[in-house]
Amino acid sequence: MLNSAVLPRIFVLKGKEQDIRLSDPSGSFNPEQVMDFYSGTYPILTTARIEGPEITGDEIQYRFITKLGTKG
Repeated sequence: MLNSAVLPRIFVLKGKEQDIRLSDPSGSFNPEQVMDFYSGTYPILTTARIEGPEITGDEIQYRFITKLGTKG
C-alpha cells in the first residue's frame, strides 16, 4: 500500500556563526511572505535571498542567506 504525507516546511536563517531554524508560521504563506513575517524579529532578512526548497530527511527546507559582512 502506498502512503503519502505532507512534509513540514522549515526555514533556516543562515548567519555568520550559526543557523537559526524558524518554523512555518502559515502553510498558506509563500517563502517570501514567511521572510517578511520574520523580518520584524530578524531585520537582516530585509536584504536576504531565498535558496531552496531542498528535501532533507523528513522536511522541506528553505534557507535565508544574508550578505552581512561582505564587501563588493
